[in-house]
Amino acid sequence: MNVKFMDVINENEKMLFLHQNIVNLVNQLQIPLVEVSLVVAKYTEKLTNRLNEVAIEHDEKLLEIYSKPWPLEINNSQSSEIKFELDKLMGILDNDRIDILDTLIRTSINLEEITLSDSLLVLRAWEKLVRTQLGNSKSPGELFSTVEIPEDF
Repeated sequence: MNVKFMDVINENEKMLFLHQNIVNLVNQLQIPLVEVSLVVAKYTEKLTNRLNEVAIEHDEKLLEIYSKPWPLEINNSQSSEIKFELDKLMGILDNDRIDILDTLIRTSINLEEITLSDSLLVLRAWEKLVRTQLGNSKSPGELFSTVEIPEDF
């Protein structure tokens, strides 16, 4: 029983390590919402696809907490009509910052040997945060604002 309890603590510590690394980098580099969302979307898709493959191999079904984005908390009191050309958006992105965040996530997962499912749970929380902020955005400028990380996140 102690071994299992310690394994849970170690896995939680690994998840916290990944989460804290992302928080620290986003804050340090002041990474805009749109850039964080692109990297998080990349990893949630990759991890979900891989977990689906594993589930199929074992004749199982992936739980919805892993397979689908979590419900959002969007303030729909005001309508948003953000119109932004995709080419213009892609030209404004800082690819170096995106690569740094991408590398941090990948190396954190690999170095700490965080399970695919635990990694996905951390990134689903980030996905919910950035998707909520994207959904609440009312102007193109807000897409390039730094991600607002709540105290209890």
